[in-house]
Amino acid sequence: MGWQKITTENTEFIVLSFEGPDRYSLAGGLGVRVTNLSQSLAHMGFKTRLISIGDPHLEGEEISNGGRLIFHRWCQWISKYYPEGVYQGENEKLYDFNESVPWFVMEHIIKPAAAKDKMVVILGEEWHTAEAMCRISDLLYHSGLRDRVLMFWNANNTMSFHCINWGRLAYTTTITTVSRYMKHIMWRMGLNPLVIPNGIPSSLLNNVNEKAAARLRKSIEADLVLSKVARWDPDKRWNMAIEATARLKASGRKTVLLARGGLEPHGEEVMHNARSLGLVVKEARAKGETLKDYFEALARAGTADVVNLKFHLPQEFLRIIYHTSDAVLANSGHEPFGLVGLEAMAAGGIALVGSTGEDYAIPFHNCIVLETSDPKEIQDYMIYLGEHPEEQERIRRAARKTARQFIWEEVIENLIQKLEYQARIQGLLTVPKKAPLPDLKPLEFQEVKFGVVPVGSK
Repeated sequence: MGWQKITTENTEFIVLSFEGPDRYSLAGGLGVRVTNLSQSLAHMGFKTRLISIGDPHLEGEEISNGGRLIFHRWCQWISKYYPEGVYQGENEKLYDFNESVPWFVMEHIIKPAAAKDKMVVILGEEWHTAEAMCRISDLLYHSGLRDRVLMFWNANNTMSFHCINWGRLAYTTTITTVSRYMKHIMWRMGLNPLVIPNGIPSSLLNNVNEKAAARLRKSIEADLVLSKVARWDPDKRWNMAIEATARLKASGRKTVLLARGGLEPHGEEVMHNARSLGLVVKEARAKGETLKDYFEALARAGTADVVNLKFHLPQEFLRIIYHTSDAVLANSGHEPFGLVGLEAMAAGGIALVGSTGEDYAIPFHNCIVLETSDPKEIQDYMIYLGEHPEEQERIRRAARKTARQFIWEEVIENLIQKLEYQARIQGLLTVPKKAPLPDLKPLEFQEVKFGVVPVGSK
């Protein structure tokens, strides 16, 4: 082939994931990740295909970005029977995914690309795609094409690790993960994944709508505004956030927590705990999907200590919440990467993160790092920040600077470097010729004599 680098002319990408960009399949951070990764690859000029579970009522194939991004909505015939979302009917969808995706990828993507003398990069995400990745590798091997394809499988979380045949996966793919925190967990399993961090779209660095942020702050009418967006899961330390809110209220500070969870049953426990601590809990439900609808939903909820946001939060409104909040509580006890914390920092928010997977977190420089699960720690930091507004502004500015280093374009450059290393191992890329070393002159050393300095000398 004679190539020395991966370029838009010689390489195509395939992203495999259970979650995807549709509301139907956008269940958490994974859906956000694969959507932004695929779009960013296409924006950079790479032909990219995303294969994920899709909304059964939309087109099976959607083409955008001038033909460079093709979204294949998979398992739609099954999803028609499971309208509640991507994980309803999970086992049936997974069986169909494993049976049909490898053949489709082989016949309709890899073979045509190979005929054009192109490389193909397959990026599999999370445990749902592990079996499909192994089967694709088997098909490639039997077709004599395995060395023509780069296969990276990524762990975003430890969820369902027990379902993976690690020996087979490690033999057929290059395993990656999103943080050093995850790498250390996987080390203990006898694995040594490459670390390729998560990213954020560069659009998240745009200025926040200050007028809308001021309106949100005014409508809440509180001394302190906290926000937390996460699944209802004990690992997310929701009860820690609730108890910190109660402590701040008891200290005489009117505090409001804007809470957005998922559909998990732990949410009922969290709200029961809030009420038992004397907090007023109300739900906010939006009738539409505009900023006006969201503000009206908050107005209908009325005065409360905890506002349970029971509507989809688009990035535009999320950024307003993060920017407006005195703190964004990303205080998980187990957090493989911490995408919410990074998104909050991009919006100029103050993130309170846990001591877990947030490689981007520098304590008291661009965020606050919580060392314990004690709600008093949140309370103390909020009081400190309230008494030092100059610290707040400094942290917000530093947070924005840090977020710029994690935009997807930067992350993809990191990814491509690791792909190129693997491509050279497989013989897909040639090793660049060594540049001649500069003509360095030997260092000249000056003789230094040491002696005893007389007492009293100057």
